[in-house]
Amino acid sequence: MSEELINTLSSIIANATPLVIASIGETITERVGVVNLSLDGSIVLSAMVGFAASYATQNAMGKDAAGLALLVGLLAAMLVGAIIALIVAAAGIELRQDQVAIGFVLTLLCADLAQFLGDPVARVVGPQLLKAPLPFLADIPVIGQIFFRQSLLVYFSYFLVIGVWYWLFRTRQGLALRAVGERPTTAFARGTKVNRLRYIYVAVGGSLVGLAGASYSLSVKAGWTTPPSMAGDGWIALAIVIFGGWHPFRVVLGAYLFAALRAFATVAQRSANLNIPVVILNGIPWLLMIVTLLLVSSGAIERLLLVLPRPVQKFTRNFLRSEPPAALGTRFDPE
Repeated sequence: MSEELINTLSSIIANATPLVIASIGETITERVGVVNLSLDGSIVLSAMVGFAASYATQNAMGKDAAGLALLVGLLAAMLVGAIIALIVAAAGIELRQDQVAIGFVLTLLCADLAQFLGDPVARVVGPQLLKAPLPFLADIPVIGQIFFRQSLLVYFSYFLVIGVWYWLFRTRQGLALRAVGERPTTAFARGTKVNRLRYIYVAVGGSLVGLAGASYSLSVKAGWTTPPSMAGDGWIALAIVIFGGWHPFRVVLGAYLFAALRAFATVAQRSANLNIPVVILNGIPWLLMIVTLLLVSSGAIERLLLVLPRPVQKFTRNFLRSEPPAALGTRFDPE
């Protein structure tokens, strides 16, 4: 395998990491029955706050404290993401407002707030999370070069996907989480505190969305610019959750697929042999994602599976199942 191809695949893994973290965070949130439509604004504001907090900490403590500055930035971004998500949850649970409307308003508000407050730190050089190759694993031919010569956030995303899958489908706590998102009345009858559980998991999901924002400004696209370079990726993360059928493994595949399509568009733009308008190339990932969502939601995939052998049909149908949690976006009143 050529060095150029290995470098491209490695960059796909790195660039997909914020989408993986944000999509897993939203998967947790929606699995518990809450729709957080504020993802795009939350990612942008968290990216700005994370970079600003990290930059201020490094200026106050010196360049030798770069590691501490990065930690402060990551934690600040996670706090912002959790607060925004909790506002959506509280508006739906306590104020009985529409979660979708609240999330959409917060998206616009957070994006504008980030550009306004982030102007003093725009285009300044701050701390950056560098690559940290893993001993022994990084020396594995091809695989090590692609997967194990990355930053710590990339490694965290690997464990995150596996950990969330195990929590959701292999633990009693995960069963309770899914029950709250599917049948909150039944879960309440069995003694589960539905709304309290929703607050907890919404905060966890929101903090992961905030971490995704920080991973942009502190790692993938280090620094803060206006307009923000990560604007629009929150909507992509929402689409990936639907594409992934609210399942961690399918979600991560969707994130890597979208990052690969983006990489293809970038390579195609650099190619002198392809005389394709830049606008069309940039729109390819969006078009393919829309087509995929339509195929999955319309049942066209189910009909195509009929030509496959039965064992393959059963496995593929289970893997491609895309049904939202039954109580998604609904309120639960214990009384």
